[in-house]
Amino acid sequence: MGKWDRLLEQILRGRSDANIPFNDLCGLLVRLGFERRTRGSHHVFRRSGIAEKPNLQRSGNNAKPYQVRQIRDIILKYKLGDEI
Repeated sequence: MGKWDRLLEQILRGRSDANIPFNDLCGLLVRLGFERRTRGSHHVFRRSGIAEKPNLQRSGNNAKPYQVRQIRDIILKYKLGDEI
């Protein structure tokens, strides 16, 4: 099991949303086919066929817990986990 598989599993489990490294979450979204656009502290991700455009910001070294929940909802809604 690779780094991205472990991270995806951690996100889908939902027990440690406050402990997801920001850079890892951004990297996971890129691996899932999202394009990243950065404006200041906002990292906006978009992907063809997905209506949501997640907007992530750092909280120290980690992603904000509510944003991790949003990403989990998108992964589950569009069944994106199989693409890693």
